[in-house]
Amino acid sequence: MIRAVLLDALGTLVELPAPWPALVEELAARGVVVDEPHARAALLQEMAYYRAHHDEAVDEAALAVLRDRCTEVLRAGLPEHARAVGDLRGALLGSLRFRAYPEVPEVLAQLGERGLARIVVSNWDVSLRAVLDDVGLTPLLDGIVISAEVGAAKPDPAIFALALARAGVAAHEALHVGDTADVDVAGARAAGIRAVHLDRAGGDPGAATSLDALADLLRSLEP
Repeated sequence: MIRAVLLDALGTLVELPAPWPALVEELAARGVVVDEPHARAALLQEMAYYRAHHDEAVDEAALAVLRDRCTEVLRAGLPEHARAVGDLRGALLGSLRFRAYPEVPEVLAQLGERGLARIVVSNWDVSLRAVLDDVGLTPLLDGIVISAEVGAAKPDPAIFALALARAGVAAHEALHVGDTADVDVAGARAAGIRAVHLDRAGGDPGAATSLDALADLLRSLEP
């Protein structure tokens, strides 16, 4: 019997549309014209830096420092005429426009109606709580486990163990859903948790393509 569903965040519950068009808009609002290819190149550098360092943002003070460093990486990647723009940090943050996937609120609500604990398990900095709140998912969740806060990132079994403890269930009573086979699926299985690979692009013929598939899957696991 499944009593808890563990869920990845980015790519599973929320998406980040390509942020370079938004960065072009944010810079234009600050009086600086940058074309989309240059914005894209600079943001890809910033995003790579962020991914390598996000677990250092263990609290709000450390998050502020990380965001300042990311801003400087972005600045260095922009054309020279754009590097002196005012409030580049604000432009960066304004370009990151997360949103929930369309089916997610209803699916989370259905899981709650079935009495299942809904726990997010994500490799993210401490700002994830604000992101989930901004997209309206917080009331539909029973817990949030963030790598930067716990000092362990997927696929480390330690972060899954903490999620199980938050849910109050054993490993065999949980199901994890995530969009990366090597991090989400392999990590969950290493922790003794059944896992579902979610591939929204449809590249993996054995994967689910949306969270809508969860209802049928959970019914199939009922005794």
